[in-house]
Amino acid sequence: MNIEQAFTELGNAEEVPGLPMAWRWSPMSRFMFSLAMDTDGQWAYQMNSLDVHDEGLTRAVLEFARQHRLGRGPGSRPFTIAAGFSYGTYRFDVVVAAAPSVHGYHHGRNETLNEVVSAVFPAYQCEFRGDESPDEALLRFKRMLRPTIISRPPAPYLRMRYENTRTDGGSVGPSRGFTTHDVLLRELRLLEGAPGSFVEFENASGQVWNVEWNGSWLVNGAVQDAPPSEAWATSVLGWP
Repeated sequence: MNIEQAFTELGNAEEVPGLPMAWRWSPMSRFMFSLAMDTDGQWAYQMNSLDVHDEGLTRAVLEFARQHRLGRGPGSRPFTIAAGFSYGTYRFDVVVAAAPSVHGYHHGRNETLNEVVSAVFPAYQCEFRGDESPDEALLRFKRMLRPTIISRPPAPYLRMRYENTRTDGGSVGPSRGFTTHDVLLRELRLLEGAPGSFVEFENASGQVWNVEWNGSWLVNGAVQDAPPSEAWATSVLGWP
């Protein structure tokens, strides 16, 4: 696969200033796509941005990904996470590579190219466990992480199951499923006055909390004087 030829043949592709072996192009007004080849020309790292494009951040992410050869090769995990990243005033602390089977950036247009590209993006450590299955990574990448939005807040890794005797709401089955921070906060608030209800959730480190209200608050079986606060929930999820 001649990656360089594939991009130099694009009519609107131009070189990324200050970054060798890298190009950027805009397929429509809201999007900017940027791609940097690995030093041997056999792999590439692509970062897409929507609405807001920060050239400095993009260049830093691509350089970091190339330095770490992030997600390179057919045997890479669905998500490959490299810590130690920082840039400007952004609070991102990792760069993540999504495998070709997860991102599908060139699916339907150039399948050969798709298989030698990592989709890279700045992210937060609290968003990943590192052992996500292909299906889990696909769900997170396509529907929860919003990797093209550089102004996004964290979307912490959060799996939850719950039952509420007052609202008759609850999850299906015995397993914890992925959900969002706002859903967790809502269900914690709804526990009060609903004896027999519970919220059980897990963070990126695999730590599990069980919260109940039975006239008093119980967190992992220990009585609490006050309901779980938003600050507590945010903290245990590792929100930076």
